[in-house]
Amino acid sequence: MAGGATPVRRNWRLIAISIAAAVMAVFVAANAHFIYVAFTSQPDCVPHAKAAGTASGALRAADSAC
Repeated sequence: MAGGATPVRRNWRLIAISIAAAVMAVFVAANAHFIYVAFTSQPDCVPHAKAAGTASGALRAADSAC
């Protein structure tokens, strides 16, 4: 092969590890965002049955914060 182009060698192990690390980083960042939103958001109060034993079939909150 005198004078020919040299073939390009790719380190597939390094590429695979890089892709796996990128996927793990996205996974960890997404879960960190979910945890942040869960602790910082407070849902608004919604109307619900306040007395036990209502016959209308409405659900009642176990512990009302409103």
